[in-house]
Amino acid sequence: MNVFKSKNITIKDVTITAPGDSPNTDGIHMGDSSKISIIDTVIGTGDDCISIGPGTEGVNISGVTCGPGHGISVGSLGRYKDEKDVTDVTVKNCVLKKSTNGVRIKSYEDAASVLTASKFTYENIKMEDVANPIIIDMKYCPNKICTANGNSKVTIKDITFKNITGTSSTPEAVSLLCSDKLPCTGVTLNDIKVEYSGTNNKTMAVCKNAKGTATGCLKELSCF
Repeated sequence: MNVFKSKNITIKDVTITAPGDSPNTDGIHMGDSSKISIIDTVIGTGDDCISIGPGTEGVNISGVTCGPGHGISVGSLGRYKDEKDVTDVTVKNCVLKKSTNGVRIKSYEDAASVLTASKFTYENIKMEDVANPIIIDMKYCPNKICTANGNSKVTIKDITFKNITGTSSTPEAVSLLCSDKLPCTGVTLNDIKVEYSGTNNKTMAVCKNAKGTATGCLKELSCF
């Protein structure tokens, strides 16, 4: 499903399926849209279950089950010129099952646009054997098409992760990979309790150029 240049759209009680190995099969993609609600929906795909593109504001995602797939993603941001900001996104009461990402924000390392992603809340999310359950990736560069000079023009700020529990299939339950030129700011980690399900390593957080606060988290996941 593609929601483009739209507003006041509700997607409710919908089931979307594609094989986990089917390339580029986003479940629901949106861009340049506002006031979009996705409620009580089940998505299993070979790419992002939900993809929130540039120019989107006022998104409410609630009661969504995702898996297989690449998670609930914002971005990629900054690939093209003249992209608009993404703001006011809420993801609550969702379950992710064996997806390759949980909740993800991704921007191109050599972004072509100056834009801001801000005011995101992720709350009451259950992870079941998810790789990269919480990830901000400001060095996103699929197929190595970037020049990788690190000159990101994307600002990511005021992002809250609250009551996120369950298991991770990778040791890195939290990855905040932000830009040294434009660090992520205002990141709140509150009651993050996701544990690595394997036995050959420990649960960990990888945090680069991120600024914020952590309360009530597993001590291994307290970035700040």
